[in-house]
Amino acid sequence: MGITKKIKKEEFKRYGQLFSVLTKYGFEDILANSRIKKLLPKEFLRSHPDSEKTLTYSNFERIRMVLEELGPTYVKLGQVLSNREDLIPQELIFELEKLQDQATKLDNFDIYKTVEEELDITISEHFQSIEHKPLAAASLAQVHRAKLLNGQEVILKVQRPKIRKVIEADLLIMKHVSRNLEKYSSTMRSFQPVLLVSTFEKSIKEELRYLREIENTQKFARNFKDNESIYVAQVHVHLSNDRIICMEYLEGIKISEIEELKSQGFNPVQVAHVGVDLYMEQVLEHGFFHADPHPGNIFLLHEMGKLSFLDFGMMGVILPKDRELLSELLVYFLQKDTKRIVFLLEKLAVKTDIKDLQKLDQDLYIFMESISDTAIKNIRIGPVLTNLKEILHENKVVLPHYFYMLIRGIVMIEGVGLKLDPNFDITKNLRPYVNNIQKRQFGFKKILTKNLERIKNVQQLMDTLPEDFGIIIKKIKDGKLVVKHQISDISRLQSISSKLIDRLVFAIIIAALSIGSAILVLADAPPKVYGVPVLGAVGFLLSAVLGFYIVLSMFKKK
Repeated sequence: MGITKKIKKEEFKRYGQLFSVLTKYGFEDILANSRIKKLLPKEFLRSHPDSEKTLTYSNFERIRMVLEELGPTYVKLGQVLSNREDLIPQELIFELEKLQDQATKLDNFDIYKTVEEELDITISEHFQSIEHKPLAAASLAQVHRAKLLNGQEVILKVQRPKIRKVIEADLLIMKHVSRNLEKYSSTMRSFQPVLLVSTFEKSIKEELRYLREIENTQKFARNFKDNESIYVAQVHVHLSNDRIICMEYLEGIKISEIEELKSQGFNPVQVAHVGVDLYMEQVLEHGFFHADPHPGNIFLLHEMGKLSFLDFGMMGVILPKDRELLSELLVYFLQKDTKRIVFLLEKLAVKTDIKDLQKLDQDLYIFMESISDTAIKNIRIGPVLTNLKEILHENKVVLPHYFYMLIRGIVMIEGVGLKLDPNFDITKNLRPYVNNIQKRQFGFKKILTKNLERIKNVQQLMDTLPEDFGIIIKKIKDGKLVVKHQISDISRLQSISSKLIDRLVFAIIIAALSIGSAILVLADAPPKVYGVPVLGAVGFLLSAVLGFYIVLSMFKKK
């Protein structure tokens, strides 16, 4: 059965749009050089001849244009890929970072009807009013202002109609295309398109789950409940579900609006340090951090004098053991201890294929030396982290996804700090955490805990050792003990063995010829030339040629 018979109407429509946009921007070679075009019916191919190509733009610019024109799912894909310097060329990263999560507002969208149907309520029983005109529009949702019966102003974040169906169709297409690219294109295979699409699918589905976003918001609020520098908007859970979020409306100033901050009597330099300090607390203390801290997601509430983070759809989570490793990594990074850094990177990595451990150590040492002569205040953490990711990529060290989200977040937050304070130095914000980490590392409590864990591990080992020995002995008795071994570079060994056998066969043939020729000469067997048996002489000559050939090949190939 052809694959086109399995494609639903929505998928068919999106396949058509995908092919049309790729052709428009001069990427029909991707389709022509793979079997992806077999996914499209011939009728569509005949009705869409090559359109004018925008060849004045670079390939990377055209990729960005393709994603923008294909809509929300592909824009989100580009935004996710912009964080993967370990897989994507830097020139393409630069273009993908230009992608903005903006969309046109839906003019005919009936917000009253949508809210009533989704929440199964009557508007008048819960709201004084809801504004028809959206306050903002993104690719996945629209935001409307409203007022509750008690007079509190709120916002309603409502998913766009049918957006889930569009995304499902797009994801199916992405999976088909990625599988074909990986199967038939050796160039694209190195970018692991199937893995990228799988990661993206988890990310965008997570973003569509508003109940998870509500949980994230509440957890974030609990983490900062005793911090006077931050305020988290209240969520009205009884007026929210998996497609609508009703939360407190906050009046504030975008952290990037420096002149407005100054006019309200706030010091941008102080605001920068408070904002970055709050972010580092999320990472190093809570292990639960905002993955998209761009200036549009951080507000200063001028009436309260507090900062507020918005949009908790994308959050990074660091396990306690990984958080401890990251903390130690930060300490050794500032101490320029490459040996410990390599050790911790191997423990953090989800996958490593380090061909040359010494090379990685040397790359890190050169990297450290390149920033050691730079004044601390002139170090920019963004380029430093980007350089570090390139070293990890070259040495085949793959770290968890949250690590790349974290780097993206730190680079963003440093950018916010530099916007507010041109002399901003992020290491000043890191120093107190580094001091606390070192105190914990060498504190009595930490040493005692580590030793207790070691004693516990030894005790567990001793408890299970008799049983383990019993299992091994039973397997030996039953003849079920299997020893698996792997020979490195087996193909080379096979090649050498084959050559040795060939030479041995040659040697046996030469020996046989020599012995046979000697017998013929001793037997004085005719025919003869000048009294010498011809067959014996020919045998000796052939033996000499073959012997010379073998000796020559041995010297030549060492």
